Order: sequence, then structure tokens, then C-alpha cells
Amino acid sequence: MLNCSRQSGKSTVTALIALHCAIYEPGALVLLVSPSLRQSGELFRTIMGFYSKLDWAPPLVAESVLKAEFGNGSRIISLPGSEKTTRGYAGAHLVICDEAARCDDALMAALRPSLATVDGSLICLSTPAGKRGFFFEAFTGSDPQWTRIRVPASECPRISAEFLANERSSLGPMRFSEEYELAFLDDQTAVFPTDIIARAFSHKEVLPLWA
Repeated sequence: MLNCSRQSGKSTVTALIALHCAIYEPGALVLLVSPSLRQSGELFRTIMGFYSKLDWAPPLVAESVLKAEFGNGSRIISLPGSEKTTRGYAGAHLVICDEAARCDDALMAALRPSLATVDGSLICLSTPAGKRGFFFEAFTGSDPQWTRIRVPASECPRISAEFLANERSSLGPMRFSEEYELAFLDDQTAVFPTDIIARAFSHKEVLPLWA
């Protein structure tokens, strides 16, 4: 789980991980998903840009704007963030979900079984998008299967303090805290804050009002 600021390099890092998997694990299937096919395609282009700089990597057997197949049998496929389009893939060694906080929970439910037979890995990268959904629950939860990495803009040396000051002024404190400080915020249209709703529920045994 990569909860990282805008322009902190999370897409670059995951692109390198995807290419490493395709090169060093012959026959690997790498799936790239995001809320839109355009975003998945951008990540795919980043991967292939790195590949073009390697003169020793397995040759390409087939390539399109959304798919690459290598001589070692590995494939990298970019997909739109739809539960219907991601079903049917099996034996995925690596699934990368970009902008995961903005993907439907149904998409995540459809993706996870594709990792089962090869004990594949799932990488979710995003900035926050409210206190709801798979990304929020997984990142703020305690499930030990996840490695959680948080990189706010203040810890990224590529982003200057002057730029952040301008962004804070332009976006306002709430939007800035979400995009750059990685705060999970309540939906501004919500009638009640998430914390109040959560406190209304109890996991303890509730005694009936009458026998």
C-alpha cells in the first residue's frame, strides 16, 4: 500500500517493479489497472520507456499501446478499472492498481483471485480520496499481510517548499492536506462525519430492552 503525495515518484517506482518482474520471472503476467484506461496506458508507457533503455532484456514478441509480450513468455497488460474487464485473468504474478483510492471495491474483489495460484503480489498506489473504500480500509487497518508506505510531500526532496506553499494557497487547506499531506478526509457532502457514525456501532453484546 503506497499512500504517497502527488509527484513523489510512486508511479515510477512501481513501473520499475513491473518491468523487473517481467524480465526476471519468465512467463510472468503483470496486470496494470486504474480508474480509466488512459491512466493504465500512461503507466504502461512509463514501463516501456524504461524497457527501451535496456539492450540486454528479453526481446519483444508482440507490442501494442496497451500490451507487451516478451521472448521469455512474460506479459504486461494494461486494463481499465472495470470489474467486468478484469475478470478472466489467472496466474498473475503482479497486479498494480494505480489511483487505488478511486477504484471501485468491486474491481479489487475481481482482481485478487487472479493472484491466488501463483501467490502473486498486489501493489496499490494512490493519494487519499475520502474515508471510504478498499484503499482507506486497508491502509488504516491492521491486516498484517500489507506493507504500508506513506510519503507526504514534505518528505520528498524533489518537491520544493516554495511550490508547496503556492499549492496550499491555490488549493486551500483541505484539498492540499489530501493531495500532499495524505489526509483521509470526510466527504464534504456527508451529513455526519465518519467518526461519529463509527462510534454509533458497538461490537460488544447488546442486551435486549425486554425479555
